Amino acid sequence: MPLRARGNTTNPSTTSVSDESNEIVLSSLPKGGQSDEVPYDDVKHDGALDADSKADTKVQVAGVGEEVGRTEYEEEFDIIVQGAEEIAKEIVDPRDDPDAPVLTFRFWFLGCGLAAFGAVLSEIYYWKPQGATVSALFQLIIAYVLGNLMALTPSHGWWRWFNPGPFNIKEHTAIVILSSTASSSAEAVSIIAILNMYYNLNLNAGIGIIQVWATQCIGYAICGALQSSLIYPTYALWPAQIPNITLLQSMHFGGLLNKKKMRFFWIAFTAIFLWEIVPSWMFPLLTAFSIVCLADKGKHDFVRNLFGAGSSNEGLGLFSFAFDWILITQAFPLFWPLQTQVCSWIGILICYVLMTGAYYTDVGGGKSHGLPFMSTSLFTGNGSSYDQSLILTPSNDLNMTAYEAYGRPYYTTTYSMSLTTHNLSCGALVTHVILWHYKDIIAGWHGLRLGNKSLDIQDPHYEKMKSYKVVPQWAYLLVFVASMAISMGTAYFGGTNTIPAWSVLLFTVIGYFFAIVLGFLKAVTGFDTSVNGIIQIIAAFIHPGKPVANMYASMYGYYAPLQTLAMLGDQKLGQYAKVPPIATFVAQFAGTILGAVLQYVLYVSIVGQHKEVLLDPIGTREWAGWNVQGTNSKAITFGALGREMYLSGKPYWFIPAALGIGLALPIPFWLMHKRYPHQRIWSYLNIPIITNYMGWLPYSVNGNWWPGFVIGLMSQWWARKYRPRWFIKYNYLLSAALDGGTQVIYFILNFAIFGAASAAVTFPYWWGNPDPDVLSVDRCKVVP
Repeated sequence: MPLRARGNTTNPSTTSVSDESNEIVLSSLPKGGQSDEVPYDDVKHDGALDADSKADTKVQVAGVGEEVGRTEYEEEFDIIVQGAEEIAKEIVDPRDDPDAPVLTFRFWFLGCGLAAFGAVLSEIYYWKPQGATVSALFQLIIAYVLGNLMALTPSHGWWRWFNPGPFNIKEHTAIVILSSTASSSAEAVSIIAILNMYYNLNLNAGIGIIQVWATQCIGYAICGALQSSLIYPTYALWPAQIPNITLLQSMHFGGLLNKKKMRFFWIAFTAIFLWEIVPSWMFPLLTAFSIVCLADKGKHDFVRNLFGAGSSNEGLGLFSFAFDWILITQAFPLFWPLQTQVCSWIGILICYVLMTGAYYTDVGGGKSHGLPFMSTSLFTGNGSSYDQSLILTPSNDLNMTAYEAYGRPYYTTTYSMSLTTHNLSCGALVTHVILWHYKDIIAGWHGLRLGNKSLDIQDPHYEKMKSYKVVPQWAYLLVFVASMAISMGTAYFGGTNTIPAWSVLLFTVIGYFFAIVLGFLKAVTGFDTSVNGIIQIIAAFIHPGKPVANMYASMYGYYAPLQTLAMLGDQKLGQYAKVPPIATFVAQFAGTILGAVLQYVLYVSIVGQHKEVLLDPIGTREWAGWNVQGTNSKAITFGALGREMYLSGKPYWFIPAALGIGLALPIPFWLMHKRYPHQRIWSYLNIPIITNYMGWLPYSVNGNWWPGFVIGLMSQWWARKYRPRWFIKYNYLLSAALDGGTQVIYFILNFAIFGAASAAVTFPYWWGNPDPDVLSVDRCKVVP
């Protein structure tokens, strides 16, 4: 039976409420937070009291009323984890060994090797229909095995340079940071790919690689200004890093409990490793198991559109149930806070109604013009693919005469609705963060001025980090200036005359603002979204008729701050593991340089071999270009045709109009919360998350949401509340094991079976693996 402690809180400024909900929320800031919002669900317990108080603590059995004594030494003291402060204290161990070496030979050898490995895998995944990403857990597990093998070599004499002693958690974390930085998909590479695929522009390889470096380093340079707001405080939890640090500490910290936890990890890892072969290759029907589709047998388009989910751009996946963790994990059910998940579920439910209703009422003319139900490509009025080369000049500017003769492009109805709801989310995000977190933003600027050691932040991990030298702000400034100089130079000398130098600076400044906004959302809720719609609308009016300039504006205004978020997350992992900031800086910088080169090289190989498939609006089971198709579609419509398609009275005027509506959406909820602070509903509904997921489904495959709902509810509600011991010990470790095992086997399958290194090996067709020329994976769609 779970036990809940009673008594005073460690943070007198936090209002305690009687409700027993257990979510980490964007609006609930623990000790050290400055938010003006009342933390409505951050219920406190005496498990966080000091040692003297713990000895006298009485705890109440939830729902029973019995009081039993507990001492501070009892290992099995049950604490229901409520928010960021409890996770930082009860799940993440604050211990530190200041003498542990970090930048060792092992670090460089394993870090660079795994960085190369991850960068290659990341670029392969980018061109896959599943939208998979490389998890840091993948590199973490491989590094653990190889690091301990290297630690078996002699460690005396000159061997000490090769093996300085036991493989420690700081070395291990630095390796993960280096490799995960290299594995973050460089969006600048995708823009170079689009220039090749859609504009017949082959950027010089040297210019291309340097350009990728520069854009990523711009994002890196912004990190230095955001650390005091988004790294040091407890409320900046970065939920996606909790499974990583949980596994790292279980691997490196001794004790019987950690031995049990590692046994649990390897059992779960092995089980998912073996299982994933079944849905990924032998029995793909399990990636989207739909009773409705099986009953319909592919007879009705409506059933396919609403319930189908097995093939790329097939359907919305209502009641489709995946048994494939590579898909399920994209819903983040084991580590996203419950509030984040609930808001995403609300948005998904609305999405089913909105997308289906809009299509069958012919919003935007998608149905009447014979367009597919789902696709991110552009089409003509008769449903064929839109040939953008017919409306562009040789310099890739809009040819108005040719445009008027050829006609305007059409979005599919679902894609236009998705862009609309996404812009709602963009606008709501800006207002939401300003309303709920303006004090934290101000405090962050104050911290930037004072420096690391002068900040008044009460966080157990930050306190340990005060003993290490920080990277001086002038170093970040130097990286920023050098990156900007390179970016401006390559804009003119890359052979494409992509964007003026002043525009590079302008959109970088805009991107810095959005790095702050997106950073708060990601750090506290684990959720992030794209603000690319805002950037492209601004660019459409600054650079009218220029699609290439519009893409480059996105690269500096959105993709650079997106890189900032990835690097801030790694810096938080470094703080959790007590890696000296300078070592983290070195690891991230090295990963950025290495990853850019390898991703560029692999893009050339993949696009060279599969260009026709990647240009196809639907793609295949193995390869799909939906990522670049969507980016290019928006570049054409916003960049070349912004005034012809988005102004008042034009076909898609409602897409940019949604930005203004989104700005206003959070205000009523905030006002109601201020008026009725004890009614949780007003602060619980996170409008940016809900509106973002209202348009989430018209992409790729969609069998992951219903199993994600079940697993998320079991983990973040039932296990947190009714099995708190298990939750603290094993929940995040289970997430690490499932992600790690899946990533390892998926890598093997890609190279051994799916054609990444040689010809693909097709499993014999049978009922659970239908012929793709006849039926979709879930048997919901009959191929004409």
